[in-house]
Amino acid sequence: MEHRNLGNTGLSLPVVSFGASSLGQEFREVDINEALRAVHVALDCGMNFIDTSPFYGRGMSEVMLGIVLREVPRDSYILGTKLGRYAGKHFDFSAKRVEESVDISLERMGVDHLDICLCHDIEFVDRQQIVDETLPALRKEQEKGKVRFVGISGYPMNNFPFVLEQTDLDVVLSYNHYTLQNTMFADQVPYLKEKSVGIMNAAPFSARLLTNAPLPPWHKATPIVRETCAKAARHCEQAGVDIAQLALQFSIANPDMTTCVTGSANPKRIAQWAEWADIPLDTQLVEEVQEILEPAHNWFYIEGRPENNDEPVNSLPIA
Repeated sequence: MEHRNLGNTGLSLPVVSFGASSLGQEFREVDINEALRAVHVALDCGMNFIDTSPFYGRGMSEVMLGIVLREVPRDSYILGTKLGRYAGKHFDFSAKRVEESVDISLERMGVDHLDICLCHDIEFVDRQQIVDETLPALRKEQEKGKVRFVGISGYPMNNFPFVLEQTDLDVVLSYNHYTLQNTMFADQVPYLKEKSVGIMNAAPFSARLLTNAPLPPWHKATPIVRETCAKAARHCEQAGVDIAQLALQFSIANPDMTTCVTGSANPKRIAQWAEWADIPLDTQLVEEVQEILEPAHNWFYIEGRPENNDEPVNSLPIA
């Protein structure tokens, strides 16, 4: 699989990376043996960057990765996790919890260092704490050799300039914002490059919105957005292409996006993604689909504290 350099970190990531949220049953109940096999299939397919969090399954994802990774040489994969979010409404970005969280993640996964550690979903708290307390504490873990590179993740686009105008980051991770339907993250690329930040994208399917699968019950897409994306999916089907294939190919086609993180506990699905990554992108079909998606272009929703969110850029209803 094609690899790209991640900012100034020296890391080279595959264009498609393995997101381990599904191991924590974030989308559906999973078969444990099948989920464990999914990790091996991802690594065999070249998806050797693994992204997880103690939030996924409230520790379940990291524990399951620990079972798999004890059989895998440490130098054959790149491992990233997060800290700060531990349950739906449980956030703790204190310096004390930073140290504890890193140590617990290392123990769960049976490794002696993390390649990447991100402050997870910072829009749910006072973001000034991330700058003043959380990141300095995380840098101390970096100095100890427990973490190689640090950064932030979250949904609102203004998270990144808010932090980067006050301190340095090695990497950032955005989700749902560089897809067939929403390309807002691309607008941040010049700024992030100027700040020498590694750029990671996630969720090319926008939590199943750009697939033929039913949406999870917590999905925030409005009826207009759901209807528009379903229309685009039907158009792809008529063209003989699964919209999920086009969505993945589109998200990895942009060379400014070092990697696209996506996950599943289904080994066959992961192998399919690896196959799709090798198929040339149908640019004509992309143009047709994006024309259909125009009524929903760059629609986004409110996540976390309202004051931490971007101003709406279109007339579609948020709720």
